[in-house]
Order: sequence, then structure tokens, then C-alpha cells
Amino acid sequence: MDHPSPAPLLRRTLVPVAAGVLLLSTLATGSATAEPSYDLYEITGVHTAQERSEIAATGVAVDHVGEDSVLVTGSVEDVAELNDLGYAPDPFDVPGTFASPDPGYTTYPELLDIVDDVVADHPGLASQQVYGQSYEGRDLVAVKISDNVSVDEDQPEVLFVHSQHAREHLTVEMAVYLLDLLTDGYGNDPRITELVDNREIWILPNANPDGSEYDMAGTNWRNWRKNRQPNQGSSAVGTDMNRNWDHKWGCCGGSSGNPSSLTYRGAAPESSPEVAAIADFVRGRAVGGEQQITSAIDFHTYSELILWPFGYTYDEATEGMTQEEYDTHEALGTYMAQANGYTPQQSSDLYVTDGSINDWLWADQGIVNFTYEMYPRSWWGGGFYPPSSVIGRETSRNEEAVLRLLDYADCPYRIIGEEESYCG
Repeated sequence: MDHPSPAPLLRRTLVPVAAGVLLLSTLATGSATAEPSYDLYEITGVHTAQERSEIAATGVAVDHVGEDSVLVTGSVEDVAELNDLGYAPDPFDVPGTFASPDPGYTTYPELLDIVDDVVADHPGLASQQVYGQSYEGRDLVAVKISDNVSVDEDQPEVLFVHSQHAREHLTVEMAVYLLDLLTDGYGNDPRITELVDNREIWILPNANPDGSEYDMAGTNWRNWRKNRQPNQGSSAVGTDMNRNWDHKWGCCGGSSGNPSSLTYRGAAPESSPEVAAIADFVRGRAVGGEQQITSAIDFHTYSELILWPFGYTYDEATEGMTQEEYDTHEALGTYMAQANGYTPQQSSDLYVTDGSINDWLWADQGIVNFTYEMYPRSWWGGGFYPPSSVIGRETSRNEEAVLRLLDYADCPYRIIGEEESYCG
């Protein structure tokens, strides 16, 4: 996950060494290298975004926010730094029932087969292209959905990105749901038909296939977040893709420069081959100097949130974001949240992040965009590993919210009545 939830944590007795944590962290790397292991901790007495930002700046991944506490995943070194800062992280008791990979989730080879089937079944509506390769050489696939899919028409484009973080497998299932919804619904549902007729929709169904395959490959979930790119001079593997984007990269304590950290931002902006490939793809959608993608969603888990830029600053109207532009994000985010029951808020209301796709899509490309943090609301619904029995319910839950974004893709500023000023 990228950002936590404001819902209160349910209290549970902590044990000195949580068995579930050991089960996950012992297999966190699954390799012969001396990579660090990561455990889950709770820190109580935390109330403000500034406190949470200070905690995140140590390099831990903030997994969940309660009313007065946070759950973080980090190494022994991270815990020592938190103690030095005056926080008191306690090992958190992870339910052991979430430790084994669930075969109901879609592997990357299965996903590619699904994409092939969708394109074969709907040749006039869906096409696919390889926009790059992962570090380990897997094809990175984009699916286009439009009524005249073989032609680059002058229509608003919408981008959906899934699974930047490896352990967030429900986001891949969201991609599968959207592929089926927008193709099978065409000709059967008038609203979907009209949207597909008047939009060009891009779905990147798994942005981090190396990481997700690694996370699913063992006898237990590996609790893996990053990609699988080695780091020069370190035995630690992986870059946090959602800290590797080229806007305010490493600016503000919202990522880590330590390769062992779960939020390691990489050696340079776009040093992750997967991030560079997505960024090139997005830049390639500019025609005649005008970006065709008007709006986007980056799907994550968990916490049931809809977030908008900026993450690097607590400010609303600031450099690169006028008040009307902020109001557009806020109004559209709130409108979508009314459909799926998520909590809408600015990214940095939780804690500061830098080098995120949210900030880059807006500041660099002018794309009105959001992060969806999907189910569950807290760890007790399964955290990053909810049972696959919830897939159908939790993906369909987002149908209306996604359609609302597609409705406004012609001019997102229409939601605040400023279409004349911004869309001509």
C-alpha cells in the first residue's frame, strides 16, 4: 500500500514475538543474499500528519493509520531509529491465516492469457501492446479499449495503473474486472457503450510483474513491496516504484535513500526500468504538444481511500497547483468516494511522500489523477492479503466510481463549473 487509512486500529494483545510476523518476515526475501528481513510493528500515541511523516522518513513503510496509532513494516535498523526518535514500536500480532498464497489470485502468466482472450474476443474494441520490459525481462503490457481501437482518435484518454507495489494483488484483479466490464458491457450497457465510443482507455494491468511473481512464488506470501532490481553496492534488492518518479524526487523526507528500505527511491528518478517504461508511455500520449490523457487512477491496497496530489507538501494551492485545480481534484475525488464508500483526502493529509506517480502525473503531465487504496479498511480484513473470496465484491464495488471518472474525462474541471475556462 502507499497510504494508510484514518480508521481506528482494533486493539489486540501484542506478543513479544508475533508468530504471523515471523512467518512473513522470515521469507521476505527468499534468496541467499543477506537482504534484511522486515517485521510489522505498531506505534501508538501518533496523532498528526507531521508525526507520521517523521516516522515514514526513517524508511519504514506505513501500512495503516488509526486514530492514534500506525502500523509500519520495517527492519531492525528502522526500529532502532524509531526508538532514537522517541517512538516505541511494538511487534504486531499478524493473523496466521493470511500467510499462505491464495490460488484465487491471478499470476502474471494467467494475466497475459486473460489479456490475450479479451483481445481475441473483442478485436474491434481491445488491443494490446508491449510498452517495455521489467528488470527480469517480462513484457510490460498495455491494453487499449475504444470503439475504433486500431485508430488513434482525437478523444479524451484515461489511464489505469495497477500493482506498482508487488504485494497489492487485489489491484491486478481490479484490472481484470475493468477489462471485462468495458468490453463485455459494450453494446449491452448504454452508459458503458457511450463511454467506450467517446474515450480511449488504457489499462496497465500489472506494472511490477517481477515483484508480484516473486511475492506469490513461495509457500508463504513474501510480503514484498518493491521491484526486483539489484542495487549497486548493496545486497538489498528492489526499488519502491512509487518513490521513483521524476517530480520532487527525494525532496522532502518522503522516501528513503537506503537500498535496504522498503521505500527506497532508487539511484535516480526513473532508475527503475518499469517506472521509466510507464513514464515514456505516458509522454508518448502527447500529440502536438498536448497530453491526450486527461485523467488517471493508480490502484493500490489497502485502506479504502481516494487520494489526490500533492504528496510532497501539506499545501493545497501551491507551486504547480492553483486553487481551482485543487478544487477539481477534491470535488472529483469526493464524487467518486460517494460511490464506493472510500475516504477522500489529499495524499499528504496522511504523511509526506515524494517521487510518487500522483505528483508526477499532475505536475509533469497535467493529468488530473487519483490513487485508490482498495479493500480492506484495516489489517483485520486481511491487510495486503485478503482472501480471494472478496475479489468479486471489492472489484465491482469500484465500478460506479470508475465510471464517474470516465464520465468527467472529457473535462474534469466541469465538476466545479469551470469547463469554459479550462476546456474551451
